[in-house]
Amino acid sequence: MPLFWLVLIVLAIAMVGYVLGRSRAMSGADNDSRNLHSLPSYYGSNVALKAAVPGLLLLVAWLIAQPFYVNNVVSGMIPDSEISEGSSRGLVLAEVRRTAEGLSLAVDNGAMDEDFARNARADFADVTSRLKDAGAIVTSDITQTVLRAAQSYRVMTINGHNLMAIIVILITIAGAAWGWRETHRDFRARNVVETGIRALLVAAASIAILTTIGIVLSLVFNTIEFFRLYPALDFFFGVEWAPSFSGRGGSSELGVLPLLWGTFYISIVALAVAVPIGLFAAIYLSEYASPRTRAFAKPTLEVLAGIPTIVYGLFALLTVGPVLVGIFGEGGALGVSWQAGGRAVITAGLVMGIMLIPFVSSLSDDIINAVPQAMRDGSFGLGATQSETIKQVVLPAALPGIVGAILLAASRAIGETMIVVLGAGAAAKLNLSPFEAMTTVTAKIVSQLTGDSDFASPEALVAFALGMTLFVITLALNFVALYIVRKYREQYD
Repeated sequence: MPLFWLVLIVLAIAMVGYVLGRSRAMSGADNDSRNLHSLPSYYGSNVALKAAVPGLLLLVAWLIAQPFYVNNVVSGMIPDSEISEGSSRGLVLAEVRRTAEGLSLAVDNGAMDEDFARNARADFADVTSRLKDAGAIVTSDITQTVLRAAQSYRVMTINGHNLMAIIVILITIAGAAWGWRETHRDFRARNVVETGIRALLVAAASIAILTTIGIVLSLVFNTIEFFRLYPALDFFFGVEWAPSFSGRGGSSELGVLPLLWGTFYISIVALAVAVPIGLFAAIYLSEYASPRTRAFAKPTLEVLAGIPTIVYGLFALLTVGPVLVGIFGEGGALGVSWQAGGRAVITAGLVMGIMLIPFVSSLSDDIINAVPQAMRDGSFGLGATQSETIKQVVLPAALPGIVGAILLAASRAIGETMIVVLGAGAAAKLNLSPFEAMTTVTAKIVSQLTGDSDFASPEALVAFALGMTLFVITLALNFVALYIVRKYREQYD
């Protein structure tokens, strides 16, 4: 049964339970809600919650646990002799999953029937041909071991989903029956429903934490898998990025240092543009501008935040790059020899800085406005001028928030991709000149994951290693910034 229809069935049972629960409560109170402990809607909600929540929780838990179980069982069917040099068990399992998906596609397209797809004695050469004819992604001729494992994988997945649908529906009906049976005029339905709603709110608040944990775990496991194929020391300390995934790394040079250098170089240029302009704009809007000017200027400035990054990238490629080439290029002020189009660090950094201005200005403006007016009045009462008050009172009080705004802008700069691709090029190299083309970690992550490469292949695994490296560096920067903010706040207090 498709997952969409299963969810609809669970919700439909819950709605029916709501109506039945409310009706039972009213009938038990002689159709007079004043005889009930709670409002009639609470009785219906109690039945609906006890029907939908257990069923949906079981559905989510099953969908998470089943792939681990199936992969573990199928992995045991693959002998070590099937894992060739330069490969891994994860790559073989990826081939098994592709084959299983291809069998389902071939059955849906009529290239083979269900009995043939499950036939353990089917000729694997014939199966390979049929899968290719059906449009399935098959990287090479399927071996007999992979075919048998794929058949088992597919059967276990289909049977698991069918069993899941039956159990989820039964649990949902049982929950609705439980809620309906405990419905009577003296039942404290309001207390139960409010406790359930509180639990749901806590679960919703926990999603961010669980999502972060899931992201970290996915990065960690895939990074470990990559370092089984490529030396970690060469990755972290290499000064050349030249991927060539043949054998266990083959002739690849996967040094991350050029990518990190490009990432930080472009981000520093962007922050050098965004922070002064954004901070000065925030000070003007909050301390000097009239209400009419502020009402017009702030929304106009924030329009920059709504422009898609691809538009900024095109702006860098078609406008800023050629303009900078005309000013600083050969025949210009510096006579710099640029490549065609003006792709360089300074091009991407300037445009990215323009994009980050509203992040710094808007947040800093709100933070400065949050400084109590009494602090300003006290400064004026002591004879300070407006500029002295801003410099010695307002900005120190708002500094922790301003640092947070700058950190947000820095994180946005480090994670930017399209402006880098179109404005800075794709060259991974170590160079101090801002007029050289460079690239960043995020741009290379996108390039490594573009196309039909499997996520268990070295081409994709290196992207997870890059992501994990960037995650650790960003986390370390946040810790350092947090320490500085707390230290300053202690001195200010």
